[in-house]
Amino acid sequence: MYIHEFSYRVRYADTDQMGYVYYGNYARLYEIGRVEALRSLGFSYKEMEDSGVMMPVYENKSKYIAPALYDELLTIKTSLQTMPSARVVFNYEIFNTEGKLVHTGETILVFVNRETNRLTKAPKELTQLLQPYFAG
Repeated sequence: MYIHEFSYRVRYADTDQMGYVYYGNYARLYEIGRVEALRSLGFSYKEMEDSGVMMPVYENKSKYIAPALYDELLTIKTSLQTMPSARVVFNYEIFNTEGKLVHTGETILVFVNRETNRLTKAPKELTQLLQPYFAG
């Protein structure tokens, strides 16, 4: 399993009238978490797309446990519990400043060849970088 943590400060623009993170912004926090998780491995989302492989979201799940508030420093914990194939499943846990779990989520993305618009396997560069976390 691969796990990565990233800190994010809640901005005023992230919140609703009550000062809570607006529910629609959790998908953006997921994107931040997964892009930074891949970047920490040395894998570039942009370079993957430039090579002709896209990674659209196929499914998105969210569970709201407690509100995340304006100006809190959140920890986005992103994990890959299975090796990517033609799809990749990212799991998220979001903690507030006190370390309390406030949100969980999951996104399933698929790898698509830009030219054919058909499913393709995960890029070899990505699976090679992840292999040490799933060996054994």
